Formats: sequence, structure tokens, C-alpha cells
Amino acid sequence: MRICKGTSDKHGLVAVIFFLLGMGTLLPWNFFITAMNYFTDRLRNGTVSSQSDPYMFDNMSVLLAQLPLLLFTLLNSFLYQHIAEKMRIAGSMVFILLLFILTAILVKVKMDQDHFFSITMATIWFINMFGAILQGSLFGLVSKLPPRFSSLFMSGQAVAGIFSGLAMLLSNIFKTDSESSALGYFITPCAATLLTLCCYLILPHLRFAQLYLENVSPKTAEEPPADRSEMDKMKLDDADNGFNIIGETEACKKLNELKQEPGEKLTVPQVFKKIWVMAFCVTCVFAVTLSVFPAITVNTKSSGLFEENIFIPLCSFIVFNVMDWIGRSLTSRLQWPPMKSNLFPLFVVLRVVFIPALMLCNVQPRFYLPVFFNHDMAYIISMSLFAITSGYFACLSMSYAPQLVRPKDAETAGALMTFFLALGLSLGAALSFGLKKMI
Repeated sequence: MRICKGTSDKHGLVAVIFFLLGMGTLLPWNFFITAMNYFTDRLRNGTVSSQSDPYMFDNMSVLLAQLPLLLFTLLNSFLYQHIAEKMRIAGSMVFILLLFILTAILVKVKMDQDHFFSITMATIWFINMFGAILQGSLFGLVSKLPPRFSSLFMSGQAVAGIFSGLAMLLSNIFKTDSESSALGYFITPCAATLLTLCCYLILPHLRFAQLYLENVSPKTAEEPPADRSEMDKMKLDDADNGFNIIGETEACKKLNELKQEPGEKLTVPQVFKKIWVMAFCVTCVFAVTLSVFPAITVNTKSSGLFEENIFIPLCSFIVFNVMDWIGRSLTSRLQWPPMKSNLFPLFVVLRVVFIPALMLCNVQPRFYLPVFFNHDMAYIISMSLFAITSGYFACLSMSYAPQLVRPKDAETAGALMTFFLALGLSLGAALSFGLKKMI
């Protein structure tokens, strides 16, 4: 018999915190890119160029977002052990907060287009740099816990996309001017980042989290009573408090695994050899997703069921993010195909069929390919299946990888998987340029 006091997530606080941390990693950037109309309008005002986008803002913003994301998730995979966790996570949140405060202030500050463009490009670089460090560090952190917490973390990321889609939809419905909308888009991440920071600072004080996230001494986590009568008394006392007493709870098992693990932590290349299939899968999932969403799907036109200002926010962004969230949430109840099944990478690769399926919807303008799926419902069904499989397989890949290594190497696996997630995003963004020209 073992006694493990207070080792359950009694009120679900740890689960809620990781859900909010997941939401906090992506909500700021999602809201930033939702304000694209504000940036392009401001850069066009007063210019004599006939070009609709004289600064090539869309292309430059994608480039300066993906480069730091890729570079700093890679660096974080190797250097996270040498920089304190609190500095990486809390420090990144503080800098992201300051960058959004600056961006919100600039909405009301008049300046020439060249200076505004330079400041905005620098802001995009640093937001994604700190976002990469934050996301990589948090994925490493959540990898130390049971797989369901990885699912909750990734579900929170999907909810961030839902909020930004709703914000865009409401802005279009009420025909809010781009400057007022932008102010809301930049203030909301400030509040969200503050909430996320508070959640992170609370986390180390929760007993359930302490057992997984810190080096807990067996003497403090397991306290064998002096005699039988004392054991009976502790059982009665702790039963009243809702503690898990008899048998090895999930947390007790974790503690025993940590005690029995021989040797030092594996190096990054050694961890990669164990998780390379999952690394390939998460790269493939996001490469396929980003190759058409949103670069190509944002140009899809309604066949008449929806007004143009409603169709894209609702049928592209909200449908995608809601179904993506459902796919991620499903992994807390269903994990199929199994982790070591050959079917898993096969199904991931088969998602490539969604690329031509969405390209053959009513995307305009088009020069080479015909429209095969003109009806709005065909597009919505394709987008729904595309999104739910994206969320499901991405979340399973991120959840399976830490299970392929020892618990002491789980953080390295989580940080490394974040790099391959970012690699998939970058490859998808690069592919979208070529696919656009094929339509």
C-alpha cells in the first residue's frame, strides 16, 4: 500500500490553467493578423503608387513571422536547459504584453508610412520570436504531465482562433472602421496575456502540478505512517478531504517512474531518434493545413447563400477554428490509430487530398483550374473535414511524442516537437505561394 496525499487535480484547476495557457500562446498573434486591413489601409493612405499593396505587407509579414518562429523554436529545443523556465515563459509573456501595448498606442499616433512599416515589421519579428520561446517552453512543460493535459493545451490554442474569427465577424457585421477595430484587436491580447501570466504564476503553488513539474522528494510526496493505527487515522482524515489514498494514483506512478529511471537525460539527437515519426507527422499536418488555409481559402467567394462580408469570417475562419477545436478535443476521448501503428502516418499523409479539394472550390480569381465545387455547402463540408482532421492528428502527434521517451526526457521531446510544428507552418506558408499561382 502507498499513500499519496492530494495528488489528484481535485478541482480541475491545473486543467483549466493549461487550457488558458494554450489559448494565451496563440490569441495575441491571431488578433494581430486579424487587423491586416488596418495595416494595409494605413500603408496605402497618402501614397501615389497604383499598387494595392505598395509595401508587399502580406508577403513581408508572413516572412518576418515564420523566420523567428522557426529559428527560436529550434534554439529553444537546445538551449532550454540552460535558461531558467520562469525567465523563458514569464519573460516572453511580459515582452509580448509590452509589444501589444506599443502597437495599440501607435493606432492613435500619426507618422509617415515608411516609419510605420519599419516599426510594424520589427514588432512582428519580436512578437513571433517571444511567441516561439513561449510556445516551445510551454509545450515542454505540459509534456511532463499526462497526455490529456497536452490535449487541453492544444484545445486552448484552437479556441484562440475562434475568438479572433468572432471578432472579425462582428467587426464586419457592424461595419466598424479599421482603426477602431484594430484598437480592440490590440487591447484584447493585452488582457489575455495578463490573465495567462497570472495563471502561470499560480501553477507552481498547486500540489498536483508540483509533483510533475518539480523535483519532488519522495519523502515529502510519500509519507509512510509510523504504525497501523496512524495509517487508519490518515485514511479517515484524507478521505474527508477528497484525497486519493489507496493504490497507486497516476501521480504516484509518475513519482515511482522518476525514482526508478537510471542514467542522465538523453541528448536532443537521441530524443529525435525516438520521436521522429511523430515529428514527421506534425510537420506534415501543418504543412498541408497552411498550404491552403488561409492564403487560398480566404479568396473563396460565396455562391449566393451568404453576403461577401460574412462568408469569409464565418465559413472560413470560424468553421475552421471550431472544427479544429473539436478535432483537438476528441483526442481526450479517442486515440486512434494507436501511437505505434503504421496507419497513423498513413492517414496524416492522406490529408494531402484536401489541397486540390479546396483549390477546386470557388476561389477567385482563377486562371487555370476549373471550379468543381461551386456550392457553398461543398466548401463548408470540405473545410470542416479539413479542419477536424488537422486538429485531431496535430494534437495526437503532440500528445504521443512525449510518451515515446522516458518522463525525464518528455520536456525535450515537447520542445523538439514545437520546432517541427513551426517547420510545418513555414513549409505550408512557402507552398501556398506556388499553389496560388496554379489556380
